[in-house]
Amino acid sequence: MTAQAVAATARPRPARAWRAVLRLHQPALFLWGVFVTLVSAVLLWAYGPGGNAAGAAWRRKCTVDLCDLEDYSVDRYHLAFRFSEAAIDFLPILVALWAGGMLIGRELENGTAELAWTQSVSPVRWLATKLAAPAALLTAGTTLLVGLHRLLFDAHQVPKGWNWTDNGTFETNGPIAIAFPLLGLALGALAGLVVRRAAVGLMVAVLATGVARSLVLWASPHLWPWRTDVSALPDGYPPMKAAFHGGEGAVTSTGAHIPDPCGTAEKACLAAHDIVGHYREYHPSSQFWPLQLTETALILTVTALAVAAAFTLLRRRTA
Repeated sequence: MTAQAVAATARPRPARAWRAVLRLHQPALFLWGVFVTLVSAVLLWAYGPGGNAAGAAWRRKCTVDLCDLEDYSVDRYHLAFRFSEAAIDFLPILVALWAGGMLIGRELENGTAELAWTQSVSPVRWLATKLAAPAALLTAGTTLLVGLHRLLFDAHQVPKGWNWTDNGTFETNGPIAIAFPLLGLALGALAGLVVRRAAVGLMVAVLATGVARSLVLWASPHLWPWRTDVSALPDGYPPMKAAFHGGEGAVTSTGAHIPDPCGTAEKACLAAHDIVGHYREYHPSSQFWPLQLTETALILTVTALAVAAAFTLLRRRTA
C-alpha cells in the first residue's frame, strides 16, 4: 500500500476535547481568572501593607479593652480577611450555577451535546472532559487562595478578632475549601443531566449544593471523637476554650453523663439526681487537621457519588 493510500484511509486525529471545553467556556475561564486574581490581591494586601498598617495602628492606639483608631487601618484589615473568606465560601454555589446551567444544561437543551456525540467524542469522554478540565482549574485556583489565606491567618498582626473556629475561617484554612467547589461542580453536572435545561438546571444545582453543604457542615464536628473535660461539683462547668464546643451536662456518681437538670445552685436537686460534677465536650485546636481531613473525605465521597450517578445516568440515556 502506498503512502498516499495510507494517508487517505487514516482516520483524522480528533482535536483535544479539553481545548474545546476551554474555548467554548472562555467567559467562565476569564471570570475565574479575575476571581482568583482579585481574592489573591486582597489577601496579599492584608498580609503585606494592610497588615503592617493595622499592626502599627494597634500597637500605637489600642489597649486591652479600648481601641481608638481614626485611620480605620484595623477595620480595613479585618474587612479584607472576611471578604476573602466570604468569596471562597460562596464559590461552590457559583460553580454549581455554572455547571448546572452553562456547562451541562445548556448543551443538552440546545442539542450541541448530541451533535458532539455523533462526531469524534463519545458521551462518556464528553462528560469526563467537561468535569476534568474545570476540576483541574478549580483545584489549582482554590489551592492558591487557601495557601494565601492560611499565610495571612498564621501571620495575624492584630492580637484580637480571629479564631480558628469562626464560621468561614475553619473551612477556608484547609483542604475543605478545595473540596467544596468540586462538590458544586459534580452536583451541578448531575442536575444538568437530570433536567436537561439550563435555567432549571442551575436552580436545581444551587439547591442541591446548598443542602449538601449544610448537611456536611452539620455532620463534620461529629466525624471525630470529642474531647471531654470533667470538673467537680464545686467548680462548676469546665472553663470554655477556643474550640468547637459540643455537648455539656452533669456527671453522676457512676460516671454517667446526663443532661443537667439542676444547674449548679440547687443542692437538693443535685443530691436527688446523684450529680457529682459536670462535663463539657469540645474539639481543641490540636484536632484541626483530623477535623479538616475527615470533613474533606466526606465531601469528596459525596462528590464521587454524584459523579458516578452522572455517568450512570448518561450511559443509560445514550445506550
